[in-house]
Amino acid sequence: MIFKNHWSRTLATTLLTAAALGFGLALAEAATIVALGASNTYGKGVARNQAYPAQLQAILQASGKSVRVINAGINGDTTEGMLRRLDRAVPNGTSVVILQPGGNDRRKGTTDRTSEIQSRLSARGIPVVMLGNSMLSGLPKQPDGVHLTPEGYQMLAKSIAPSVQSAMGR
Repeated sequence: MIFKNHWSRTLATTLLTAAALGFGLALAEAATIVALGASNTYGKGVARNQAYPAQLQAILQASGKSVRVINAGINGDTTEGMLRRLDRAVPNGTSVVILQPGGNDRRKGTTDRTSEIQSRLSARGIPVVMLGNSMLSGLPKQPDGVHLTPEGYQMLAKSIAPSVQSAMGR
């Protein structure tokens, strides 16, 4: 765009600056939700935008919520691993944590640390929405019989959205 005079450039600069600042404020006000878990949180076998955290963010935003959902899932993680990385994975100011312990503790023979994770989050004033393995039953799965398909993740995101909204208090 070519500006023919100083006032046009000044007006354009002012409008662009205001838009940039407004966008920054909108991001700053967005509620942070952290999806903490193992492979079914990460979205093993599907594109990142097909995993339930990304689909949940889209669902909540479509309903008018200003949210950012962080996918803190790691394939093969145990609750011990989640506990060790809890403070890094869940930033201060987080509104809700969705906790998906998965089945790796049992498979790897490690101690279940779910209650310790919940206690630490509670001490920080962060509500926890539990995502147990029972919530995955009946959802479409990949050929491995464990990990969800994109459709399964979409169904999961839709099913937990009301619980997440309730935990957010809005």
